[in-house]
Amino acid sequence: MVSDITHLLIEYGAIEFGEFTLASGAKSSYYIDIKTAATRPGLLRAIGGEIAEHFSFDVVAGVAVGAVPIAVATALAADRPFAIIRQKQKEHGKAGAIIGDVAGKSVLLVEDVTTSGGSVIYGIEELEQGATERLRREGVELCPLVRASDILK
Repeated sequence: MVSDITHLLIEYGAIEFGEFTLASGAKSSYYIDIKTAATRPGLLRAIGGEIAEHFSFDVVAGVAVGAVPIAVATALAADRPFAIIRQKQKEHGKAGAIIGDVAGKSVLLVEDVTTSGGSVIYGIEELEQGATERLRREGVELCPLVRASDILK
């Protein structure tokens, strides 16, 4: 399935070449636009199915905005709940950084694209503050479905 996802990313034009400044500030000669590609049901279904098949979890969480569709697709494929980690702590209404119940649960954090790991670290910090002691006891491992090198071949 991973090679199927690579082919779908290419088919849906998720890779662009040029000069880009990434969220991390790094310069790159290519850009992987997973956000636009993930608006395609076939790709989103494949990504969610692949993740659901290979990981065990109680709740899947994604950092807004890019990882939310992936979290939802994974939740649907696994028939599990999902949570959204806001980019910024909400100060009004039901204040907080996390939408969804993660307390005391095994949480799988998904991300759309990882370059420096900044949003992954942010997501982990928010989950830890939101009561996931389990993450402190468990190691955190990055398991990419597709690597940029796979697409660039």
